[in-house]
Amino acid sequence: MTSIRPITSGPKQHWFGYYDKLQFDPASRYVLGMEVDFESRPPTAEDVIKIGMIDLDDGDNWIELGETRAWCWQQGCMLQWLPGSDREIIWNDRQGDRFVCHILDVRSGKKRTLGYPIYTLSPDGRSAIGADFRRISHMRPGYGYAGIPDPNYDLLAPEDTGIYRVDLQTGEAEHLISIAQVAAIPYPHGDLSGAKHYFNHLLFNPDGSRFIFLHRWRFDGAGIQTRMMTAAADGSDIYGVDQYGQTSHFIWRDAQHILAWAWHPSYKEAFYLFRDGAQDVEVVGKGVMRLNGHCTYLPGARWILNDTYPLPMDRLRQQLYLYNVASGERTELGAYHAPEEYAGEWRCDLHPRSSPDGKSITIDSAHGGNGRQIYLLDISSVSSTATQPGSSCA
Repeated sequence: MTSIRPITSGPKQHWFGYYDKLQFDPASRYVLGMEVDFESRPPTAEDVIKIGMIDLDDGDNWIELGETRAWCWQQGCMLQWLPGSDREIIWNDRQGDRFVCHILDVRSGKKRTLGYPIYTLSPDGRSAIGADFRRISHMRPGYGYAGIPDPNYDLLAPEDTGIYRVDLQTGEAEHLISIAQVAAIPYPHGDLSGAKHYFNHLLFNPDGSRFIFLHRWRFDGAGIQTRMMTAAADGSDIYGVDQYGQTSHFIWRDAQHILAWAWHPSYKEAFYLFRDGAQDVEVVGKGVMRLNGHCTYLPGARWILNDTYPLPMDRLRQQLYLYNVASGERTELGAYHAPEEYAGEWRCDLHPRSSPDGKSITIDSAHGGNGRQIYLLDISSVSSTATQPGSSCA
C-alpha cells in the first residue's frame, strides 16, 4: 500500500524536473525544488524562478535558497545536491552574456559561482561535464535556456563547442569533445554530412569512469534522430552503444550496463539493457514495461521505477509503477490525470525520483487541481519486498 501527499502548494507552481538528478539530501529529509508564478508558456530571458528546499521533518516547510535566469520546464536549471554532501547544492544561472553555475552551502549560506553551466556531476562530486545550452535551445526548444543565442546557428557541426569538463573546486574547464568530431564518426545507417548536430542528455556512470551523451541530428524538415554514445571521463575512447537512431530515456544500472528505451531489430521498440563497449542487448520488461518512460533503478537495482506519458486511452493519465527485476512483475503505484493544457514544452511529466534509502519517491504533477506541484509517495511497503541481490546504482 502506498500513500501520496503534496509537499508544495499553490498559488505558485513548484517542480523539480529531470529524473536522473539528486533531489533528496543523503538523509532523505530535504527535497529540492523550483518555484515560479506562471504556467503554459515558454520561459523568456526575463523570467526568474526561485530555488528552494522542502523540509519533510518540519511540515513540508519551503526554504528559499536562491534564484536563476537559466531554466527550462523539462530539466529546470540542473538543480541537485552534490553527491555525498548534506549541505552543498548546485544549479545553473545566467549572468550577462554567459551561463554559469552556483554552488551553495545551504547551512552557512556561502555561495561560489563558476563560469560554466553544468549538466551532470561525477559521483565523487569533484567535477562536472556540460554541454552547449545555447545550441540545445536552438535545436530542441524546451531543453536549453533562453537569453543567449547560439553563435553557431548556421553551422551544421561546429568545431568550437560540444562537451567540456569543469573542476568544481577550481572552476577551471577543459574542452573534451566537439560536435564536429562526433558528427564525423561514420554512422552505419546513413550519411550525416548534411544534417545539423548537437549533444544532449549527459550522465556519468556510477563509478565516474565513463559518461553517456546523446548525439542528435536533424535534416531540414525531418525529425530528430539519435545515437547513444559513451566516452571515458577525459573524453577519449568514444563508443557508439546504440546506433539505430531512436534512443530515448536511459539510466546506468551499474558501471557497464545501461537501461534505455530504444528501437532494436531484435524486438523493435522496447526497454533494452545495453552493455557499454559491446553490441549485445537484452530486452527488459518484455510485455510489461511496454511504453517509453523516465526509468531509474531504486538503490540496490532490484526495482526499476518508471512512468508513462499521458495515455489518451486512460483519460490522459500518467501511469507510475515499479518493475521487479527478479520476478518480472509490475506493481502499480498510481495513475495521475494530466490536464490537456500541460502540453508541448511546458508539459508536466512525472519524472519520478527516488530517495537515497529507496523508501520514498517524488513526482511532479498537475493532477491535484492547484497547478504544477511536487508530491511525495511512501513506497517502503512495496520496495522492501524484492529478494534479488543487486549492485548499487547511483
